[in-house]
Amino acid sequence: MTQSTPGATNPAGTPGSAKGKRTDPERSRRFGESGATLNVFGTGFMAIWAIMILGPVLWVVLGAFKNASELNGSAWSWPHHWSFDAFSRAWHTGISTYLRDTVIVLVFSVSLTMLLGAMAAYVLARFEFRGNRFIYYLFVSGVMLPVYLALVPLFFQVSKLHMLNTYQGLILVYVAFSMPFTVFFLHSFFRTLPSAVYEAALIDGASHTRAFFQVMLPMAKPGLISVGIFNILGQWNQYLLPVVLMQSQHGEQPHYMLSQGLVSLMVAQGYSGDYPALFAGMTIAMLPVMAVYLSFQRQVQAGLTAGTLK
Repeated sequence: MTQSTPGATNPAGTPGSAKGKRTDPERSRRFGESGATLNVFGTGFMAIWAIMILGPVLWVVLGAFKNASELNGSAWSWPHHWSFDAFSRAWHTGISTYLRDTVIVLVFSVSLTMLLGAMAAYVLARFEFRGNRFIYYLFVSGVMLPVYLALVPLFFQVSKLHMLNTYQGLILVYVAFSMPFTVFFLHSFFRTLPSAVYEAALIDGASHTRAFFQVMLPMAKPGLISVGIFNILGQWNQYLLPVVLMQSQHGEQPHYMLSQGLVSLMVAQGYSGDYPALFAGMTIAMLPVMAVYLSFQRQVQAGLTAGTLK
């Protein structure tokens, strides 16, 4: 008389059978490996995040094409008549001047930041000398310094240099506050670049300066574009530093940046009730940075991932 094993003669593959015991872990393992649950949560989170970002932007853009009665009536209704009158009023109110001053400052500040930051990061990443790590960590420590902690000594220092309410004063401050992140970002990027091409250039008779500008700098183009976009966005949206440093001195005309101009426009429109002009000014302020980011979106993504793929 033989003893039967439980589940051994059950051909149906019930949950108590050996076949059922084998297939259930396999199914759960395949489900976990496929990442279906993670994809669902990730897609849902990204959809919610996109709505949170695009909702206010759409509300501002629609408000720029409405009149005051439509804007006060319904926030999400479409304009009855698409008109650019609010843009014209905002432009002549002062947005054109604020935009011009901001562009002048950013052209010089971003250019100097990229040039000096790339040179400093390259030397710290490719050359070994005494004090290399100390200088590098000194730059990195600047990333952790909150801006508002340096406002008072910064104001007095710029005032002693007689650079308050001047382009050059704000440019120097922008460069100083953007250098730590630029050096930190490009330092790791320059370390991933191959040395064979650089050594070949030196063998061909190129100097260190020529090898940097004609060989290494073009190879670091994705990283330069990425950190350049970050610097443009950060300096374009800067508000605290211009408020402190771009103050009228001795009754002269203040040079407002775009963020300051939008605040002054908001205060002025709060009394006149011309909120469509305020929304139009905000739309004008958003368009340049959106155009820059959308134009270089692929380069930014390539620069962020290049250091991990090499």
